[in-house]
Amino acid sequence: MHLQIIKLILWPRKGGAPRIVDFVPGMVNVISGASKTGKSAVIPIIDYCLGSGKCSIPVGKIRTSCSWFGILIETLEGQKLFARREPGDQRQTGDMYIDEGDVLEVPEEAPSRNTTADAVKQKLDALAGLSQLRLDPDSESGFQSRVSFRDLLAFNFQPQYIVANPMVLFFNADTHEHREKLKAIFPYVLGALTPAMLLARWEIDRLSRDLRRASAALEAEKKAVRAWQVETRAWIRQGIDFGLLPSDTEIPDEWSDLVALLRRAAGSSTRTVNPTMAAIDSTIVRLEQLRQGETEVSRQLTDRRQAYNEVQRLLDSSRSYGSAIVVQRDRLDISGWLQSRTGDSEDPIVAIGAAGREKLDDLVQALHGIEIEMRAQPSVSHMFEKERLRLRTEVEDSLGRLTAIRQEISILNRQSRQAQAILSQQDRVERFVGRIEQALLSLDRAEDGSLLAKEVARIQADIDRQRANYSEPQVTQKTENALDIIKGMIATIVPKLDAEWKYAPVTLLIPDLTIKVTQPERTDYLWEIGSGANWLAYHVAVTLALQRYFIEGNHSVPAFLVYDQPSQVYFPRGVEPDAQGVTGRSRDEDVAAVRAVFSAIGEEVVHAKGRLQAIILDHAGPEVWHDIPGVVMTEEWRDDAKLIPLDWLDPADE
Repeated sequence: MHLQIIKLILWPRKGGAPRIVDFVPGMVNVISGASKTGKSAVIPIIDYCLGSGKCSIPVGKIRTSCSWFGILIETLEGQKLFARREPGDQRQTGDMYIDEGDVLEVPEEAPSRNTTADAVKQKLDALAGLSQLRLDPDSESGFQSRVSFRDLLAFNFQPQYIVANPMVLFFNADTHEHREKLKAIFPYVLGALTPAMLLARWEIDRLSRDLRRASAALEAEKKAVRAWQVETRAWIRQGIDFGLLPSDTEIPDEWSDLVALLRRAAGSSTRTVNPTMAAIDSTIVRLEQLRQGETEVSRQLTDRRQAYNEVQRLLDSSRSYGSAIVVQRDRLDISGWLQSRTGDSEDPIVAIGAAGREKLDDLVQALHGIEIEMRAQPSVSHMFEKERLRLRTEVEDSLGRLTAIRQEISILNRQSRQAQAILSQQDRVERFVGRIEQALLSLDRAEDGSLLAKEVARIQADIDRQRANYSEPQVTQKTENALDIIKGMIATIVPKLDAEWKYAPVTLLIPDLTIKVTQPERTDYLWEIGSGANWLAYHVAVTLALQRYFIEGNHSVPAFLVYDQPSQVYFPRGVEPDAQGVTGRSRDEDVAAVRAVFSAIGEEVVHAKGRLQAIILDHAGPEVWHDIPGVVMTEEWRDDAKLIPLDWLDPADE
């Protein structure tokens, strides 16, 4: 990935012009300086502006005097300015500023937030052409998540605590999380697992799930077939009993003949075992009519019985009334006798006078009224008796009709039960035929050439095609091939450096994220090898070899390297003429060893023809690395010259 740093920018908290450090693309840019001048802050500033999850810029003068940090980078899309606000007391801040163009000018004033760190990381992911797919579609582990631009920076930075560290070879690999993620992404970084292969891996995973489902369905059909195969002869006999097959059908031994008989039974018409459907229908219709008639006659019978009972009660009341009149008549009958005695003048009753005669006449008159009522009462009773007889006749008629209807219902119910038995037999036959049809359908689905079998074959063919693009052995083999190429590249670089075994093969080990040096009598890991000079030599050789491999293969890793204090193993306190050596060698030998480091890096940059940039932050001055092709002085920070200008600091800080 073409990404080189053009400028490092710091905006002062007090306001004013920014501090800009210019770098030359395609060259080894050296910032030489004394201790405590800010050299070791360069890597954290670049890392922070590229979306780091935390701000590792040293606290103190740099953090208190700066409000924003920025870098101007060169990419294939043009220049991009990434700036990020100083987080203060926070671990980090997502406030960022981005500007893009063919050629950009650095803003004089501190920028204002116009984007976020997450958005910048997404843009960098897109610049690197990274896949959005997880490394392992079946794993939810964070180590198997998608490769990000942030992961790739493990190959770009060699801070002071890493550059000659026997335990750690790559940036941030000193933490478990970054170590595991780096091991997981290494095949992708080396190109052994490309985005196209990763897509094929996801397709294989999806197709494998589809294949499992289709295979399970096919196996279920085959299992169903195996389950009813043992019942085939019994089914054929049952088909004969139901009349679906001729009674003289012979049961064959061959499976194909058995299946043919089952197909014949399933294709037979079930109407032949149901000759009374029309009768069943008419019986049901007649039953419904009779039940309606029964309801109507029952209602009429109830009404007529009620009317008959009312007439009967009236007749009973009339007879009671007539008896009462007879009693009244008998009681008044004496009035007639008294009236007959008034003609005899000698009768003592005559002597009662005129008033007594009038009262006697009233009694006689009342007796005549009662006798008239008695004569009328028999005619009224006769009328009610006639109505009672009529109603009784109608009641008996309705009762007879109701009895007849219920008798017919009883008969039809018996016929209906017979019809239901026929229907039940028909249901059994149809269920039997349905069972045969389902079994034959399972057989058809389970046979070779069925739709389900074709689906399984199609999915398997798709998987096979995808496996031509991706397979675990293929990734493993490509990874080993890449490591062999890198091993050969390391072998061309180590002899140029101050390593103890210049020609011993050096192998990069992904599972351990280290190297092993193979000698005739033994093999040693990096942490087993003594001497800071060896550690430095292998760090430089491995990082340069990896960058050469990435550039030649056009991989996603940014094409720049930053080394901080590579000379520390030789000059821990600087390279001044009076500095005391610590290596047990002469100062000239140490200077030569440091020069060899600069020279090896310079040769690699020159060999890349502008596609690789390196930045070296070191105590060593031009007297050590002068006249090395590809190496240029960027700035020298000594005395009052430092990363942070003196006028940015408070007098107490100065």
